[in-house]
Amino acid sequence: MRRLILAGLATLTGATAAAAPPERASLPKAWAAFEARFRGRLAALGVVGASLTVVDRSGIVLRAQHGLRDRDPGRPVDEDTAFHWASITKTFTSIAIMQLRDRGRLALDEPAVKYLPELRQVHDPFGDVSEITIRHLMTHSAGFRAGTWPWGGGEPWHPFEPTRYEQLVAMLPYTEVQFRPGSRHSYSNPGIVFLGRIVELLTGEDYEVYVEKNILRPLGMRESYFDRAPYHLLERRSHSYSGAPGALREQPFDFDSGVTVSNGGLNGPLTDMARYLAFLIGAPGDAKYEGVLKRTSLEEMFQPRVPIASEDPGQEAIGLSFFLERRGGRRLVAHSGDQAGFISHLYLDPQAKVGYVVGFNTDVTEGGRSLTRELDAAVRDDLLPEIFPLLGDPPAAGPPRQR
Repeated sequence: MRRLILAGLATLTGATAAAAPPERASLPKAWAAFEARFRGRLAALGVVGASLTVVDRSGIVLRAQHGLRDRDPGRPVDEDTAFHWASITKTFTSIAIMQLRDRGRLALDEPAVKYLPELRQVHDPFGDVSEITIRHLMTHSAGFRAGTWPWGGGEPWHPFEPTRYEQLVAMLPYTEVQFRPGSRHSYSNPGIVFLGRIVELLTGEDYEVYVEKNILRPLGMRESYFDRAPYHLLERRSHSYSGAPGALREQPFDFDSGVTVSNGGLNGPLTDMARYLAFLIGAPGDAKYEGVLKRTSLEEMFQPRVPIASEDPGQEAIGLSFFLERRGGRRLVAHSGDQAGFISHLYLDPQAKVGYVVGFNTDVTEGGRSLTRELDAAVRDDLLPEIFPLLGDPPAAGPPRQR
């Protein structure tokens, strides 16, 4: 199951490596050490299956797969295995909003109630709800609660997610703005649902249809889809698991995220997510990326907008949907996903033109901690100093530019 791809090197023989740049010549050894540690940690933790892909200017550079996409009957994870990307979906929603902005259909500083008058039912103790803008929704600074439902999900009768937008609207009179819009960051799923609704209203298309036509298809993400799998891709979809070590339970398979599709409904293989990373990195001279979103607009999304108060000193701010981190002298753009046993993370260094995406189909928990999340952070902290310097351009220096 071990996969290793070195773009630009025909083979991994000593002669070929010697002819490569010094950093590429040392890449096979560094990757072998990283991959062995990666697999060892996954096995020790009991993660059922995982996949990781590293991308640079040339495309997919490195791959590692581990374990099973389905414990019964024991199907292995491979490059075609579809993972659930959960909240990474939010970045696609914000790209759709930027597409509409660039086409003159909306402005980011317009009130959200211009398109969603139902928001006037929300109780706002800080002023008029019209002060909440589309930009606030994109930066999770509008003041809405974190969860789509106001319940914690601890009871068996608690719903999974709303299935219709009308259900979310019915809760608006019982929804309160929790802080002055724009004053701070607080992660909110309902805010992204509102953005997805705006996309539908302005385009006259279901959210999934619009994104498939205007983002997935032009980027070549032809095996990615929202919610339940097409019949011909169902057997490639990974199952998912969660629970304490040695006591994992299978989670709902091939589920429908309902009205929350715009903040967590995307599924697909890492080969497709590598195409998305290549778009975010910006391959030089490729007009198809500009056709999806102008590079200047994409880079606008990577600028810090609202600081993040976090126990993790590496987390600095949020841009337009993307999170901005500073680690090991690198300015990184990131987003993670976490739902129904799936854990995922996407990272890129826009200056060095290198990034990676990782998916786990198992959330191992203990004492209220997600051990898989901790493993995810360990993967990042190994990749950045050991593999990233061997790829791409030199890291950026200095603090991120404020706008």
